[in-house]
Amino acid sequence: IMNPKHIIIDTDPGIDDSLALLLAAASPEIVLDGVIAVHGNVSTEQTTKNALSVLELAGLSQVPVFKGCDLPLVKESLLSPETHGGNGLGYAQLQESATQPKAQHGSDFLIEQIMSYPGEITLVAIGPLTNVALAIRKEPRIVQNVKEVFIMGGAIQHPGNTTALAEYNTYVDPHAAHIVFHSGMPMILTPLDVTYQCIFTKDDLNRLLKIDSPVTKFIADSTRFYMEFHDEYQSIDGCVINDPMTLALTFMPEICDYQDLVVDVDISTGVGLGNTFGDFYNYEKKPKNMKVAMGVRPRMFMELFLERMEKLALKIS
Repeated sequence: IMNPKHIIIDTDPGIDDSLALLLAAASPEIVLDGVIAVHGNVSTEQTTKNALSVLELAGLSQVPVFKGCDLPLVKESLLSPETHGGNGLGYAQLQESATQPKAQHGSDFLIEQIMSYPGEITLVAIGPLTNVALAIRKEPRIVQNVKEVFIMGGAIQHPGNTTALAEYNTYVDPHAAHIVFHSGMPMILTPLDVTYQCIFTKDDLNRLLKIDSPVTKFIADSTRFYMEFHDEYQSIDGCVINDPMTLALTFMPEICDYQDLVVDVDISTGVGLGNTFGDFYNYEKKPKNMKVAMGVRPRMFMELFLERMEKLALKIS
C-alpha cells in the first residue's frame, strides 16, 4: 500500500470494539500508531486490559496502549455489562497481556501525536468521547491539526439503543460529544442509522469457524454473548458490529453514502439527554459541522470484514 493512513483508535473494548482492533490488524491500508482506552462498556481499568489482550491476540503487541478517562465529564458513569459481559468481552477469556499500558494519559498522547504530525493523524473514536473532548480543551490547536475524525455514535433518524432517543456512546458522555461536535474538527459520523443495517449473522460466524485459530475462537466466544443480548433485547438475529464498520470507512469510504449535516446533541436533562439530531433543513443557517453516513451497503462491509478475519486467522493459528 502506497501511503498507509496513520490511525489512533480511542475505544472502550467491548466486543465490537475488539473486532475493530482485529480489523485494524488485518488491514494493510492503515498503520495503528496507538490505542487509547476510555470508560464505557466496562471501566477504563478493564478496557485497557482488554485492548492489550486483543492487540496481543492480533499480533500487535508492539502498538502502545494508553489509559484515558475513567469517568464522563459531567454525568455519572454508565457501564454496560448486560451487553458486553462482566469483563467486556462476552464469553471470551483472553489471557492478560504481559505488556503494560504506557504511563502517559491517553488525551496527552493524542495531543502529542496530532501536534507532532500535523495533518497526518486520523482519529477513530468508537467509545464515549471523553478523552477527545479533554484533549480539545487542553490543546485546542488539535482541531486544525488532526487529519480527520471518524466517530461511531449517535442515532439521527433511528431509535436509540440506550434510551428511546440516545445511542450508547453519546448517552454515556453527552457533554463530551457536545464539545467534539462543536469543535470544528473534520468529522465523519457513523450513527446507528447505518450500523444497525450491518448484522453479523450465525452464518457469517460459521464461515469464520471453518478456520481453527485463536482469532476465530475469540470472535465466536465474544459475539455469542452479544448475539444473545441482541436476540433478547432487540429481537435481532445475529449482532450489530458498529465499530469495525467505522474503522473500515477510513480506507473504504464507498461502503456508505454521506450527507453533510448540522448535527447537535442534546445536553439538557430530561428524556432527550444524549439525543443526536440532524437539522436537515438547517433552520438556523449554521455551517454544516460533519459528514454523516446515512446509507450503507451492508454486505460490502461484511464481505470485507469476513475476508480480513479469515486472513488474520490463517496467519495466527
